[in-house]
Amino acid sequence: MKIFESHVHYDDERFDKDRDELLEKLNEEIDVVVNIGADIESSKRSILLSKMYDYIYAAIGVHPHDVKNLKDEDLLKLEEMAKEKKVIAIGEIGLDYYYDNSPRELQKDWFKKQLALAKKLKMPVSIHSRDASKDTFDIIKASGVREGVIHCFSEGKEMAKEYVKLGYYLGIGGVLTYKNARKLVEVVEEIDIEHLVIETDGPYLSPEPNRGKRNDSRNLKYVIAKIAEIKEMEEEEVAEITYNNAKKMYRI
Repeated sequence: MKIFESHVHYDDERFDKDRDELLEKLNEEIDVVVNIGADIESSKRSILLSKMYDYIYAAIGVHPHDVKNLKDEDLLKLEEMAKEKKVIAIGEIGLDYYYDNSPRELQKDWFKKQLALAKKLKMPVSIHSRDASKDTFDIIKASGVREGVIHCFSEGKEMAKEYVKLGYYLGIGGVLTYKNARKLVEVVEEIDIEHLVIETDGPYLSPEPNRGKRNDSRNLKYVIAKIAEIKEMEEEEVAEITYNNAKKMYRI
């Protein structure tokens, strides 16, 4: 079956010891991978990986944790990097009020700036939102950006419906397999599969039965199986639909 990994971080240091070996073999199981930037340097590394492997594409952007380090000229750097052939999205961008690693007003300011860049470049976005539901939604709605994914979606089904109305996909990963994931299970029950994409967020958030271990795209099969169980579908059908959704979203 065809599988599309819509959000992963293979440039992360937790892959340093076996990255090349893993990525050489991974394409036997996973058809397309989008490696997501989290700051300027990781965005550069994402581009490098996309040049090394035919099946890997890159997203570039600065995570809310790291916007405290940004200067105005960094926006120009991102715009220049976006010209690379296999850069297909602006991300991971958004708000994180759980850790508050960057001041909230600064987070909002840079979120708006990166959304504006995506709109200027007519590119989809990959959105991070944690404990910042209302501000994230309001900023996205005001931005006019109507293409992208709410990565690692963690809100309830009513907010899910609102994002779908805006034109967004919901990124579903390993959290769906956890015993305490009832809210996310309800989202997957309620939202048409045509609005879902699958992701690992590797090296983070491994699904059951590998929870607590380093995550990679081979674990997507557990996410596919759980969605298939919830929606009473065949796993191959879930894989194919989410594959096509991600291709459409990222315009590959």
